[in-house]
Amino acid sequence: MEFFREVNIDWMGKAKYFVILSLSLLLIGAVSWYHAGTLRYGIDFKGGTIVYVRFAQMPPIDEIRKSLASQGLGDSVIQRIGDIANPNSDEVVIGLDQKGQGDEALDVGKATILKALRSSFGADSAKPDFNAVDAADLAESLTRQDPLRLGTAAGDRYTELARQLTTYRDRDRNGLVTDFNQLKNVAGVGDAVVAAVGNQYALGKFAVRNVEIVGPKVGAQLRRQAIYVTLYALAGMLVYIAFRFEWVYGAAAVVAVFHDVLITLGFFSLFKFEISLTVIAALLTLVGYSMNDTIVIFHRIREN
Repeated sequence: MEFFREVNIDWMGKAKYFVILSLSLLLIGAVSWYHAGTLRYGIDFKGGTIVYVRFAQMPPIDEIRKSLASQGLGDSVIQRIGDIANPNSDEVVIGLDQKGQGDEALDVGKATILKALRSSFGADSAKPDFNAVDAADLAESLTRQDPLRLGTAAGDRYTELARQLTTYRDRDRNGLVTDFNQLKNVAGVGDAVVAAVGNQYALGKFAVRNVEIVGPKVGAQLRRQAIYVTLYALAGMLVYIAFRFEWVYGAAAVVAVFHDVLITLGFFSLFKFEISLTVIAALLTLVGYSMNDTIVIFHRIREN
């Protein structure tokens, strides 16, 4: 499909305008970066706690934020998870920057987030939450109640049954059972087992899918490695282009890539966006596409 025919634009004649635009963007980004003192790094690079939570029905984000604020976590970052296939996902990510020093501070942050969620969205009963129980505790409860009337012949039957129930909960129900009757989908589970589980446990309104804790040392190490990866990629491209074309072409290509990356980082600083591992991957993608275009242009120059 061809939209334009015989396009003839004097790009080089307008080069000075693009140079002015590029220098202006670089200057704005540099001023913003200097004024802020540093880029806004995410938890990946500065340490903290990330909790992935799935709700039975998504409550308003403001309600979640209010719950966290009641525990002194008003500065937490709350992000809803969604994609094209499931735009109405009932999952959120809660991020908390590290407060204090040492691993103890990270553990306290995790415990405080969970306490805030349980206080507002926990089970409406004093019973333990089935969505948070592990297989060992569930097996002990079933053995004690003995709903199948196995007596001393129970052996490992309840251990295996507990494993099947928790596997069904975590894999098939995505960590959240909303009705005990859903457990009947597990082979060997009937009314007696469902009643025994219901007698001992309640169903909460949310389930913690995963918890990630990043220490400050690990965050600093990731930050250094991200810088090194970017510099190594640029150095490798410089060597390749210098060998494939000419040394001056390689230097020009690296300068052009630095230009693209620095302008992008300037926008991140200006709009106070977080720098995370995903952003680093995006920057490396930007480097790759920029270098690909540069190599295509150099080939055309050499052919001409």
